Amino acid sequence: MPVYIGKVVGTVVSTSKDVRLVGSKLLLIVPLSFNSGQVAYPLVAVDSVGAGIGETVLYVKGSTASRSVAKDSPVDCAIVGIIDDLEVDEHLLQSDNLRIINGEV
Repeated sequence: MPVYIGKVVGTVVSTSKDVRLVGSKLLLIVPLSFNSGQVAYPLVAVDSVGAGIGETVLYVKGSTASRSVAKDSPVDCAIVGIIDDLEVDEHLLQSDNLRIINGEV
């Protein structure tokens, strides 16, 4: 189950939705990437942790997302955590170092 990092950039209001989503808060998130050349498109995610606009969050996609909200929910993206702090060693993010970490030569 991969867990992704994103930034909450807005809210989504839907007055008509699947009955299993009634009462769920929908947020607009943008996936974060350490690759500056990558374009990220916004995703609509069900919030299960009380996240707000501007917060950095952990999210899951696919069947993991549907299980994190309620059994058999029609959900493809769900926020499952709020990141308080994130520390990154930029040296390790360089492409040569990533190949070494992944076992490639």
